[in-house]
Amino acid sequence: MKGLNSYEESEKATTCRTASAGLEGKMSKRVFSLLVDNQAGVLSRVAGLFSRRGYNIDSLTVGETENPAYSRMTIVTSGEPEILEQIEKQLLKLVDVLEIKVLPAGESVCKELIYVKVATTADTRQQVIAIADIFHAKVVDVTAESLMMEVTGQEGKINSFIELVSPYGILELARTGVTGLARG
Repeated sequence: MKGLNSYEESEKATTCRTASAGLEGKMSKRVFSLLVDNQAGVLSRVAGLFSRRGYNIDSLTVGETENPAYSRMTIVTSGEPEILEQIEKQLLKLVDVLEIKVLPAGESVCKELIYVKVATTADTRQQVIAIADIFHAKVVDVTAESLMMEVTGQEGKINSFIELVSPYGILELARTGVTGLARG
């Protein structure tokens, strides 16, 4: 199983990945961390800004902060550097957005969470558990026909895990999207 140590190593280096492999030209991904007012309609206004201008949101997570008056949004989007700068400037113009931080690789910590239910039999259960162990996945539910696992990590680790358990049959999958904070 060549390469599996790299997943363990990537678990230790939990920085945000901002380079977008396979995109043409100067396209890259950028992770924005927004501090916003915790009020009805804020998410709609932020998503509407992307929608009106034809920008795509690759990932979006939102949750209340330590202060219930504010929420933190983590948005992952991709585009050319000029477009990404324009997105940042337009987000700052929104009244509900109090602060924006770009979460660059090496200066931030970003992870994602998935729950995945995989079909298993008495013969395949141990094989699926062995894959889960390699990825430091946690088995959270077991039935005679399936295992449900919780996996956290960077996008590459999550995608690799999904790829390895897919042949057994993924029955359900829920993915949170990227969330992160700047270091220090």
